Amino acid sequence: MQSFGRRTILAAAACLCSPPAYTQDMMRHVDLSSPMFASAEMTRAEVEASLTAAHGRADFSGKSLNGLDLSGLDFSNANFRAARINRAKFSGATLDGAVLDQVWAMAADFSGASLKNANLFASQMQEAKFDGADLSGARITADLSGASLRNTKFAGADLAADMKNQSMGLMRGVLKSADAAGADFEDANLALTDLQFAKFPGADLKGASLAEAEAGGADFRGAILDHTNFSGTDLTSARIDAAQEKAYAGAKNLERAFKE
Repeated sequence: MQSFGRRTILAAAACLCSPPAYTQDMMRHVDLSSPMFASAEMTRAEVEASLTAAHGRADFSGKSLNGLDLSGLDFSNANFRAARINRAKFSGATLDGAVLDQVWAMAADFSGASLKNANLFASQMQEAKFDGADLSGARITADLSGASLRNTKFAGADLAADMKNQSMGLMRGVLKSADAAGADFEDANLALTDLQFAKFPGADLKGASLAEAEAGGADFRGAILDHTNFSGTDLTSARIDAAQEKAYAGAKNLERAFKE
């Protein structure tokens, strides 16, 4: 079994030991080595044909497109709800306004892709790659644990907890251990998100709200802070620039952060 599969299964097992949540329930009893999660039922040529026939509103909901190279294609407003796109390549693709709710996109590559105003609800995107991608204005309650988000644009995006779906568990953006170096979060909403051990060197957090976020162990050194809301943000063992300490006013456990 490949290392990715082992890590994912271990992560799933860890989730089962945590308080129940909808995204965690999605991981239960899932065989990630099965054809549904590891193979593709369409070829790139067939995907392109579907895009042409759909006239801009292609429907790939529930499809298995794992591992396909779909780089550079235009999926604007396409529906990928509950699709399996693990390890698929969307480099340079256009997914503006696309629906990616409940997709399985583990280790998928969205480098340089445009996902402006896309919807990513309850999506499994652990270890995915979004370097240089544009998710401006997107609604994101996806699990991006371990994802590469270097120079990714989240300007005006909403990653905050969805308080209307509490019966489904706490739906929120999860950037646990993600690498967001140089990412643009200007005016983004990250309230109540999980940012534990995430890295934000050089990230633009101007006007962003991290209120009540879990940011234990996160690295904010070199981040651009201006009117950033850290009200109630847990900074236990986080790493911050000592010269910017005042910018973290209202944060929880600020005294337990490493000021360097």
